[in-house]
Amino acid sequence: MAKKSPELTLDEAGRIRTVTEFTREVKELLEGGLRPGWVRGEVSNFRAQASGHLYFSLKDAGAQLSCVLFRGDATRQSVALRDGLQVLAYGEISVYELRGQYQLVVRALIEHGAGRLQQELERLKQQLAAEGLFDAARKPPLPALPRTVGFITSPTGAAVQDFIRILQRRGWTGRLVVLPVKVQGEGAAADMVAALRTAEELGIFDLLVIGRGGGSIEDLWAFNEEPLVRAVAACGVPVISAVGHEIDFTLCDFAAAVRAETPSAAAELISSQYLACRERLDRAGSTLTETAEAAVVRAGERLDHARSRLRLLSPAAAIEQNFLRLDDLGNRLGSALRSAVQVQRTALAGHRARLAAASPEKRVQRDSHQLLALWKRLESASPASVLKRGFAIVRDADGRPIARAKGIKPGQPLVNEFHDGVVRVRTE
Repeated sequence: MAKKSPELTLDEAGRIRTVTEFTREVKELLEGGLRPGWVRGEVSNFRAQASGHLYFSLKDAGAQLSCVLFRGDATRQSVALRDGLQVLAYGEISVYELRGQYQLVVRALIEHGAGRLQQELERLKQQLAAEGLFDAARKPPLPALPRTVGFITSPTGAAVQDFIRILQRRGWTGRLVVLPVKVQGEGAAADMVAALRTAEELGIFDLLVIGRGGGSIEDLWAFNEEPLVRAVAACGVPVISAVGHEIDFTLCDFAAAVRAETPSAAAELISSQYLACRERLDRAGSTLTETAEAAVVRAGERLDHARSRLRLLSPAAAIEQNFLRLDDLGNRLGSALRSAVQVQRTALAGHRARLAAASPEKRVQRDSHQLLALWKRLESASPASVLKRGFAIVRDADGRPIARAKGIKPGQPLVNEFHDGVVRVRTE
């Protein structure tokens, strides 16, 4: 027998809903029907986006719930989220319509059990403070240059590696002894108390550091246990407490001589005095070198001055001065003689020039040149010179030159004289 298809039903408005409309109704029902509240569970699938928003799931044995912690709320939380962390989350339900997925929009986070631990921490803190365990007056000063430092911590943690690396990078030359202990879990506080007593009994340490890397309040709780806090306060060797990150505080921080924000900060604190002393020593060495060099220079200048005075007072210096004076006088005498000879030579040259100017030989030469010039002018004006230039002289039969054509008669015989001969002609 075939199954019947479900009857087509419409909504109250008499129409079929779209996916978007259906999802929006679900969103309104969930967000309007469930009030904000607390949810307890274990963090899983944690991922942080570049935008600063945090996405994760809360799960227990029976179900899981998608959660989002937006950036503005995330910056106000003190809980460092990670997979496996048990938390209490406060928020409201929301539906992401594009995926049809509901999720918890988290507004606040508390580590599960942190409230009880925090109350216990405050109670013990007030009790020990009332006993004067945290008074600054009872805390010993740190040694300026500790030669041997003991670090009470886990030998396998990253904190001890960072501590050693910073000391090496800053060139610290002291001795570091790592006292391996448990820093978390059952028996960790007793382990560290025993290490403090052992370090004090050995008597080789100038300074002790107790600490570990960061973690949750449960991870750091060993440093809040009363036996360890009292042991830190009673230790005869100055103790630096370097537990967790900058925002982490434990009761050991208040009981110790000094609190360092992190183990790395403790290493910088220990080596800072060493670096300052080394810088002062370097400056002192430089100043000493400069002072010695200046003293040597001044002594050399005084020695040169004394040598100069001794040279001036020495007979050899006087003799040398006289030698110089004798040479100078000889040079001046030679110069004067050469100058006198030069003057006489100049005068003699002047006399010779005047005598040469008055000699008749030059006058004869000058007159000869003038006579030659007149002869050349006379020669250029002679008839022969004219004929040589291509002219001709016309003469009558008696040989007289005819200067004008007016007096010539027709049939008159004439003689034309050229440079190279004569031609007889008759006028027409």
